[in-house]
Amino acid sequence: MDIHGKIDEQFAPIKEVFAQNFTDYADVGASFAVSLEGEIVCDIWGGHLDEERTRPWQEDTIVNVFSSTKTMSFLCALILADRGMLDFYEPVTTYWPQFGQNGKENVEVRHLMSHSAGLSGMDKDFSGVALYDWDAVCVALAEQAPWWEPGTASGYHAFTQGHLIGEVVRRISGKSIGTFFADEIAGPLGADFHIGTKETHWPRIGNLIPPVANPADQAMDADPDSIAARTFRNPKPQAEDSWTAGWRLAEIPAANGHGNARSIVRAQTPLANGGSAFGVDLLSAAGVARIFDEQSHGEDLVLGVPIRFGMGYGLSSPDLPMGPNENIAWWGGWGGSTVVVDTDAHMCVSYVMNKMGEGTLGDPRGFNLQAAAYECLLR
Repeated sequence: MDIHGKIDEQFAPIKEVFAQNFTDYADVGASFAVSLEGEIVCDIWGGHLDEERTRPWQEDTIVNVFSSTKTMSFLCALILADRGMLDFYEPVTTYWPQFGQNGKENVEVRHLMSHSAGLSGMDKDFSGVALYDWDAVCVALAEQAPWWEPGTASGYHAFTQGHLIGEVVRRISGKSIGTFFADEIAGPLGADFHIGTKETHWPRIGNLIPPVANPADQAMDADPDSIAARTFRNPKPQAEDSWTAGWRLAEIPAANGHGNARSIVRAQTPLANGGSAFGVDLLSAAGVARIFDEQSHGEDLVLGVPIRFGMGYGLSSPDLPMGPNENIAWWGGWGGSTVVVDTDAHMCVSYVMNKMGEGTLGDPRGFNLQAAAYECLLR
């Protein structure tokens, strides 16, 4: 197959692994990028935008990356904390007074960042287009009682985390999180990533190809009364929603960001390099270090696997090792996209595709490419 883009000689073996994804895992279209010491050393793409393979994936192709979007909301909060405008250990009510209802008076911002606020799903029905009404979602979250005691365990806030963090960002900055991200991160860093994607960008969006199984259906089959089933049942993730105008225009900072591997790496690379990259001082070194303030480590009530959460990001652990180094932050999106930030190696890696697998936190395609990047790094 034809692989386009640029790649430094040290990382050339990655191209073979990238091509293997198309033969071993039937990839349709994808992009992969790596930065090292603040410079892009791999930026490749290939395949097609459509399942019929009639339209080639282009340099500027973007797709919906689902929960890899969450890492952008983390960046927004980290910037505000670095500027002294947000304290993760303050109650959410310090910034959002209406939030302190139904037993949430002592919920702290760090609980929103680490999926431990007990608000992993919604009591009120937000299926379909209802999710696109920002104010309605935030009012419902403010009124809702937690499903478990906040701070005692993580339970993946699949859709709700973005609104929870985003409303805190809005209350502090006066900007929606999509606008804040565009102004403070994407614009300065030249990252072609969007939370709320304007119609001018739609012609270059590759529609996602839905997976065989839906996590909501899988959770319901296992135990319809479980926290996992309740989380994925409302709002229920539907890959086909990403094809619609309403979804693209809305700001759903836990799930509807549009970008490619290059844009994710450009946005996240400052974290791998003490807070600065591409001529932009995004955060201080101390601001970056906040990521590794461990908030929880145990079996996630929704995902059912042991996960170690820092301030927003998942952290590498013996249960889910993300690489050979200690200080690695990561996350992934439903269908297969991945984001990995290694602050020890000063390396950032991302994989983005249009054919969705069944995993909620990435899958072998991205992780194999990540492993190849580390092999190249150690050559």
